[in-house]
Parts: sequence; structure tokens; C-alpha cells
Amino acid sequence: MRAKQAMRPGTDPFPVIIYTDGSCKGNPGPGGWAAVLTKGPKKRAISGSSEGRTTNNAMELMACIQALASLKAPSVVVLFTDSNYVRKGITEWLPQWKAKAWKTAQGPVKNRDLWERLEEETARHDVTWKYVPGHAGHIFNEEADKLAKAAADGVALIPGGACWDALMYGFKAEEN
Repeated sequence: MRAKQAMRPGTDPFPVIIYTDGSCKGNPGPGGWAAVLTKGPKKRAISGSSEGRTTNNAMELMACIQALASLKAPSVVVLFTDSNYVRKGITEWLPQWKAKAWKTAQGPVKNRDLWERLEEETARHDVTWKYVPGHAGHIFNEEADKLAKAAADGVALIPGGACWDALMYGFKAEEN
């Protein structure tokens, strides 16, 4: 899905590269989402948790929504997700759902509110959607996975902090 706003090619040599993941403890259950965003040599991570019980698919969607919403200006984006539900939903299924009044053969489209939010955020950018297999050793996908799981557990991690280093790099967190 391409953005409706024209992007000026050549104005920025680096696209924003985003890796997202969602997690749920039980399905439904407490959930978390995370995204790792890179642009050239810069990197940042964001994460959050659900309010109450949710599903893994909802958290996968929320990770993408929040990552795209965090970009201050329209951007060229390559977004990697380990969720075929998200990738196929936004690139293939969404037009059909809308044409059929948000209904499938099994009933109403699940997570319609999140799909509408994702469509809105996607429209602000020039997004290329890519699938990355989960748990296949890609460093930024693994980082997003760990952050999403921590968020589902109610743990907020601060990049560079002792708990972050312990989780991400296997270092022992210093005790006070």
C-alpha cells in the first residue's frame, strides 16, 4: 500500500526501517507490542502494553500502528513484521474487507478498529511491507520480540539501562 501524499525522491538518502512484534500471555491475555526503528546509523525502540486482555494479532497490529504514528513527518518506510496476518491484511485483504462492508465468510472482520487505524497511519507514509520469519535470528526482530514480551509482562525497559542490557545482550543486571 502506497501513501497518498507524494514523497520527494532523493530528499533523504535513508528510509526508516522498522521491525515490529506483538506478544500475548495467553490468547487472549495481557499483551505487549514493540518496534525497533532505524534510520541510517540512528536506532530507537518503542514498546507498550495492552489495557486488559487482548490477542496476539491485536498486539501485532498495534506495534505497526504505534511505529508509524511515532514518525513526525511523512517518510519512506520499510516495515518488517513476522506476522503474515498483518502483512497480508494490509497489502491484500484490506480492499476486499472494505468492499464487503468489513465482512468475511466467517463474519465481521476482527480488529476492524485497529485495521482502520493502521490504514490511516500507512497513508501518511510510503510503506513497503516485508515479512521476516520470527525467531530466525534477525537481531532487530529478536529485539522487538523481547521488548514485546517484556511489555506483556508489564516491564518497561529503558534502552541502555541495566535491565535492558541484561535482556538484550545477556549481561547480568547490576544489583544495588
